[in-house]
Amino acid sequence: MEVAEQAAKPVRKRRWRLLLLELLLLLVLILLVRGWQQQDLLSGEAADFRAMTLDGQFVSLADFRGQPLLLHFWASWCGVCEFEQPVISRVAQEWPVVTIATFDSGTGDEVRRYMERKEISHWTTLLDTDSELAGEYGTTGVPTTFVVDGEGVIRFREVGFTSSWGLRFRLWLAGILF
Repeated sequence: MEVAEQAAKPVRKRRWRLLLLELLLLLVLILLVRGWQQQDLLSGEAADFRAMTLDGQFVSLADFRGQPLLLHFWASWCGVCEFEQPVISRVAQEWPVVTIATFDSGTGDEVRRYMERKEISHWTTLLDTDSELAGEYGTTGVPTTFVVDGEGVIRFREVGFTSSWGLRFRLWLAGILF
């Protein structure tokens, strides 16, 4: 029995090494795809805006100077955006969040009804009917999220689904490091 156990040890070691190599390659692939998705996104100074929210209030980037801000581009037709809505809602309870419904989400009334159906009542939401804001930020897909520091500089960019703890951590970093 000892001989069989001795022979099995190198096989197990090779399996673990192969598994680690595969995980490393998967991580590299994910990072490369993420980099490609983010290549056209705005970086550096955030594009300023002044727009009316769905609630009829004017909001601008300057309103959030001195504190980190989460800018979140989404669409009512986007399944990933819908799946991510609870994440954004949790973050919005603790941090300033401005969401931008893309032009193809519908009219202001349609977006308001959508948000009522989904029980989203506490988001500060802009409607980007002409895609001007999406164009300034370089977004070509949704969801796309930016973390802007208190000085108006984009510190983190994310395309696709992300977690609430990941967003909170990035907002916290933007608040203490920059």
